[in-house]
Amino acid sequence: MEFEQLVNRINELSRKSKTTGLSKEEKAEQTKLRNEYRAIVVGNLSTQLNSMKIKYPDGSIRDVTNRSKEI
Repeated sequence: MEFEQLVNRINELSRKSKTTGLSKEEKAEQTKLRNEYRAIVVGNLSTQLNSMKIKYPDGSIRDVTNRSKEI
């Protein structure tokens, strides 16, 4: 399922849960889709952090991930 479809389905289930409620199967689907969404967001954030660099006043450049190990 594409990301946009995933988000649309999560929103659809959320709206339905507020109006008519969800069946047991729909609740399980909602949980599964939300977990997928979280995994995608965490993966994207991790990729972004791994590609970030910090430039210090002395001119040195270090990866963000390496900086956390120095503290």
